[in-house]
Amino acid sequence: MNKVTDDYPGKGLSTDELKQKLASESNSSLTKESKFPTEIIELPSEGKLYPEGSPLSSGKVEMKYMTAKEEDILTSSNLIQKGVVIDTLLRALIVSNGEGRSVNYNDLIIGDKNAIMVAARVLGYGADYPVEMACPACGVKQKQSIDLTSLENKNLADVPVNDDGTFTFKLPASKKTLTFKILTHADEKLVAAESKRMKKKSVGGNGITYELTSRFKYMIVAIDEEDDKTAIRAFVDNEFLSRDSLAFRQYVETVSPDVDMTVYFECDSCGHEDASVQMPMNVHFFWPRA
Repeated sequence: MNKVTDDYPGKGLSTDELKQKLASESNSSLTKESKFPTEIIELPSEGKLYPEGSPLSSGKVEMKYMTAKEEDILTSSNLIQKGVVIDTLLRALIVSNGEGRSVNYNDLIIGDKNAIMVAARVLGYGADYPVEMACPACGVKQKQSIDLTSLENKNLADVPVNDDGTFTFKLPASKKTLTFKILTHADEKLVAAESKRMKKKSVGGNGITYELTSRFKYMIVAIDEEDDKTAIRAFVDNEFLSRDSLAFRQYVETVSPDVDMTVYFECDSCGHEDASVQMPMNVHFFWPRA
């Protein structure tokens, strides 16, 4: 049987062998392509707040496009009641860190998770997001359409970051120096659980969740370089002045990477230009009207 003599990858194979090789490669390619198309998503943190060696230090994730199978997640009454429907969806859509390594969803900081959420909506239902927003000047509600691809990442602020991904902030009143981290998804779950416990234990059943102080207790990793957790909790509960608390929260907001959800529009009613509001998130964000 004649051998292929032209200079290309099939050289040296018989015609039948070449046909089998090409058919095999074609089938393999079709299998890979039909499995799911993916996109690489850049994270607001750029990977700078994750430990060295963490898959998330790549600063990106690979995500697949949403299918009808993922819509089953969105319509699960059980997941909706448990309040985990979005997290379950995002876990299902993340393929890798963009470099072939698997990602631990619990390690994601909140701003990066928000970027993944917006990307999931774009890959699932497109960039057009119709919403109703109130003009900040006259209060009249009007329908607007937001192009989700126009939202920009708020990357890490130009401030010193410690080698372990933490930040340092000196409180203006007490002059104490806090070392703190940006909370991850795992941390947020711990905060929610502690807030729930505190609400049940609240004196007189006043319903206070203590979410703010619970959040501080997980964010702050040292005070004046002292990392004793009991001391940190005691400081937050008894010594954290409101003036210092406000300054600290403002600084955290400044340095936290995230997606800038600010949208601008011109009011059709009063003509107010460059009206800016935070993009509303409603049920139709992940479940557009059919």
